Amino acid sequence: MDFSKQVDELQVHVAEMQAAVKAAATETHAQIQERIDEAQGKMDKAAKTAKADAAKAGDDASAGWAKIKADTAARVAATKRTIDRRGDEFDARVADDDATLAESDAASAIDFAEWAVDNARVATLDAIDARIYASQKQAAIRV
Repeated sequence: MDFSKQVDELQVHVAEMQAAVKAAATETHAQIQERIDEAQGKMDKAAKTAKADAAKAGDDASAGWAKIKADTAARVAATKRTIDRRGDEFDARVADDDATLAESDAASAIDFAEWAVDNARVATLDAIDARIYASQKQAAIRV
């Protein structure tokens, strides 16, 4: 068995994973989901290939390894579904918090607008009153 070759392949695999993780840090949710789906597809394909190889070889060890890979792929898929669900729940909570903050901002803006209108009413009435008072004083001087 050529372990050196397997280790080299493993290093390439780790480097690809590292590149994917680094790239994902700057990607959108949709792009990351696409990466996850692609990785899941590769894992599923590898599990199917391992099962097929095990069936062809008829080797108990290969069959056991194929079963482990298939079981792992199934567990990863289940975990992904759980993560997606939890992510959706988290997104829903965050969206709800954002909506609550937006509603609070809107209520504050409406309160401010109401205050501004009341302030404008008082200022306008004061201006009208000042003009009437000034006109009365000017009229009193002319008399």
